[in-house]
Amino acid sequence: MPEEKNLKAFTLDLLQTIVLALAIFLLAYLFLFQPHQVKGDSMSPSFQDNEYLLTDKISYRFGKPKRGDVVVFAAPPSPGEDYIKRIIGLPGETVMVKESRISINGKILNEDYLPPETHTTVGLWSPEGKPVELGQDEYFVVGDNRSNSSDSRRWGPVKRKKIVGRAWFVYWPPAKFGFVQYAK
Repeated sequence: MPEEKNLKAFTLDLLQTIVLALAIFLLAYLFLFQPHQVKGDSMSPSFQDNEYLLTDKISYRFGKPKRGDVVVFAAPPSPGEDYIKRIIGLPGETVMVKESRISINGKILNEDYLPPETHTTVGLWSPEGKPVELGQDEYFVVGDNRSNSSDSRRWGPVKRKKIVGRAWFVYWPPAKFGFVQYAK
């Protein structure tokens, strides 16, 4: 009899632990962090194809996205798919691509996260030398691999409500394991 009682107590404890773990995972997944896979080379050299990362979904509930943040958002050309890109233009700013460089409000953007030989090409939405003014809830996002990225230069700015969150932690491959580094 005592063995049967111990087995029931153990089973109940195990079941409670599993339910609690699932509840914590579900809450974290829905409100705090979400896993994403980098697909393609548009963010190279910062992120590589098939890297896995956690997206921080809570930071932007208490603060605004900043220039240089790498964000995950619902892709304008494919709303069921998420893209990962870097924010370079903020609400109310004027963005322009000219002579392979990006300028914000008339000043050339310093992009020290890119190799010096990077050339920014124009797109359908941001032709050479045409200033683009962002609305009050719009962000201009681009891939770090400028010659191989479908981004705001092609399909326009991203609305704030479409941003899922900020790239926070790389967990695969093991060699890249760690927090995403952002300039201060």
